Amino acid sequence: MGRSRRTLPEELLLLALDPATGTTAQPQSLDLGLAGAQLVELALAGRIAPDGDRIAVVVPRPTGDPTLDCALELLRRRGAPVRAVHWIGGPRLGLRQTYLSHLERCGMVHAVEGQMCGVLPTTRYQATDTAISREIRARLDSAIRTGVPPDPRTAALAALAHAVGLGKHLYPGNEGRSSRSRLRDLIRHDPMGGLVAHAVMDVQNGVAAQPRRGAAPAGRQAPGGRPVAENARGVPAQPRRGSMARVPAH
Repeated sequence: MGRSRRTLPEELLLLALDPATGTTAQPQSLDLGLAGAQLVELALAGRIAPDGDRIAVVVPRPTGDPTLDCALELLRRRGAPVRAVHWIGGPRLGLRQTYLSHLERCGMVHAVEGQMCGVLPTTRYQATDTAISREIRARLDSAIRTGVPPDPRTAALAALAHAVGLGKHLYPGNEGRSSRSRLRDLIRHDPMGGLVAHAVMDVQNGVAAQPRRGAAPAGRQAPGGRPVAENARGVPAQPRRGSMARVPAH
């Protein structure tokens, strides 16, 4: 995958970054959104595809993006399609910091060190090129304002922004109510984005254990008849390799 195009996780993070404070809006749900955005980006790259409410690897070839390829490899190791809600709800330690550090290396943000209450060290991230964030925001605004069906990438970004609660950040107050409603409605324009966005909301609502209506049956098997390893709650076991370090809160 060429680096001329920003990935959906990067765009979602830039949308969430407050230009005034250097902090990220909705930090807890944003972590889930970034994991979901990786799935959509891999689908757009033709590496994975939906299988009911599950995600199947269809082309295991690396994309050239190290963070996406780590996710792709973890999905490949599962050996069978995994429910999107289980994947997104799994441990994703360090994902937000990984993308913030990447944006810093690319020159799109710069880190500002500080202290909380004069004691605790903090790191905030200020955008160095606000034109990029404005361009991303303009795509959402255009889709909301015109009502013209957006391209799949913008539709997926809108679905993820709604799922993690960025509507309140992007379109605040009573005057933003209609824009927030239209942002939510954009979820229908991209099936993969919709699947992932619903999975993000299901994890937040604590309903990850219940399959969606019409979902693929439980007890999936890997090629050769091997059952997929699951923990005591019936959730496919998460590989331990590839975990990232814990991130300080922003």
